[in-house]
Amino acid sequence: MATTKKKQPENTDNVEESALKELFVDELKDIYWAEKHLSKALVKLAKAATSDELRSALETHKAETDNQVARLEQVFEMIDEKAAAKKCDAMEGLIAESESIVEDTEDGSITRDAGIISAAQKSEHYEIASYGTLRTLANTLGYSEAAQLLEETLAEEKKTDELLTQLAESTINVNAKSEKA
Repeated sequence: MATTKKKQPENTDNVEESALKELFVDELKDIYWAEKHLSKALVKLAKAATSDELRSALETHKAETDNQVARLEQVFEMIDEKAAAKKCDAMEGLIAESESIVEDTEDGSITRDAGIISAAQKSEHYEIASYGTLRTLANTLGYSEAAQLLEETLAEEKKTDELLTQLAESTINVNAKSEKA
């Protein structure tokens, strides 16, 4: 009985031919799509927000997101790749969920704001996971400057998540608790 050997990946120091680099580029394309679409979604969420504080936080994050798109374009350039987007199924789902939350909550309600925070934090957590992975991959591949840019974005995502938690815990959720269904 003949046995077939599984092909083992080649051990190469040449990053340009690395399967890991292919994964890195694929993940960059994924988050690039995600950020571009999230930027549009943040405009809609800000318009739907009742609280001025939440609206302001979302508008600030929209501006940050636009800067993060530009930063990703720099990363693509640093690794000699064309900036290209690949549809991100996860972010598409998260955006659809945020739209559903807005549709399912009463206009002008603080409960809607609690829902918007929930949706926004789910997106932030996806981005935190993505940028943490991308930073680690960039470091492994020897792209230290790209890793620094990705770390900068990771820090912004974490800061936004913390701000959303603070808004939820300090006012939004407390006020929403007393709204009638």
